[in-house]
Amino acid sequence: MSSPATRGATLAVVVLTAMNLLNYIDRWVPSAVKDLFKKDLNLTDAQTSLPLSAFIIVYMLCSPVFGSLAEKGPRRLLLALGVGIWSLATAGAALATNFASLLVARSLVGVGEAAYATIAPAMLSDFYPPEKRNRIFTIFYVATPVGSAIGFALGGYLGATSLGWRGAFLVCGLPGLLVALSALLMRDPPRGQFDVEKVIPPPWSQALKLLLRNRRYVLTVAGYTAVTFATGGIADWFPTFLSRDRGMSLEKAGSLVGLVTVIGGLGGTVLGGFVADRIGRFTRQPYLAVSGLAMIPALILIVVAIYFVKAHMAILACVLVAQIFLWAYNAPVNALLVNSVSSGMRARSIGLAILCIHLFGDVASPPLIGRLNDKIGNLPLSLVMVPAAVGVGALIWIVGWRFLPEEPAAPK
Repeated sequence: MSSPATRGATLAVVVLTAMNLLNYIDRWVPSAVKDLFKKDLNLTDAQTSLPLSAFIIVYMLCSPVFGSLAEKGPRRLLLALGVGIWSLATAGAALATNFASLLVARSLVGVGEAAYATIAPAMLSDFYPPEKRNRIFTIFYVATPVGSAIGFALGGYLGATSLGWRGAFLVCGLPGLLVALSALLMRDPPRGQFDVEKVIPPPWSQALKLLLRNRRYVLTVAGYTAVTFATGGIADWFPTFLSRDRGMSLEKAGSLVGLVTVIGGLGGTVLGGFVADRIGRFTRQPYLAVSGLAMIPALILIVVAIYFVKAHMAILACVLVAQIFLWAYNAPVNALLVNSVSSGMRARSIGLAILCIHLFGDVASPPLIGRLNDKIGNLPLSLVMVPAAVGVGALIWIVGWRFLPEEPAAPK
């Protein structure tokens, strides 16, 4: 029989992981069908990426708000509301008739996802003690590459059928309403039940000062921001790159990106979480060590895939292995975000991290790539900022690994 502290934990992992899966399906469907709605709505390359940026802007601005609400409010209700809003907004994009209506629909997706993204990790940290969180987050964040892959593949497949890009938005958006209702079945665990000291949530002014003085948190978020800049840009533009510059059909390009994302993302998330738990006895800051070192081969392979190989199978091989390394940070970095702060600030620390990684990360990268390509007409050259940002992320995390003191929450 489960204890009161852990009762309902398994259900929470299942429901929250399902939300994470849908989160990334809905997020990347537009990238798989961008050339289709570009033609129908008469958009430029830069405009095709702006709905993604609009979503991320709203998402990052609303995340600190939901982080504050989640410190004291009913988290199950906030989750159900958030998932319901983003699911309806995803489906609503199918009704877009011009650039403005598409932009509004995708912006509303950000409102809903902000509720989920800030609350879910904090809830999981209240179900599980620090030494188990990396493993639980490994399960939880496996849904990130799987959902991304489904979004690319399903979007590309549906876009190539008679349903078109409008059908892709409908099919991917409406199932989220069922998951929203399932949130009401979860138990809301006591906040900070595994913390030695019970902390009253401080006001934002004090919380922000504490977070900015927390070197582990700051370096974790800084590296996360650089890598998010890179992954946002490559995820939004890689199917189009394969289609325009490597001669693949839109359906094949979406399927290829989906395939390498799900295999590499699953492998990288699981491998990164596993290795980070195993090397804690051998080095300080094992989570930062795994995250930073993994970015080096990822950077090299991204460069090779974009600039040095032409054959489809060679591109597939390079990107597949690059994805394994690129996703290795997923569980360790998110475990660090909750382990680095007290229970009274966890939801807000996640909300602030979301604000930073998107404001300075993938809000800018997709339209910057599109705008540069509108000017120079050379998509591979426009993508050069992607490996550069991966290198910056690697440097920041490696500095944290080498110079921060021993990590208190590292597994023994």
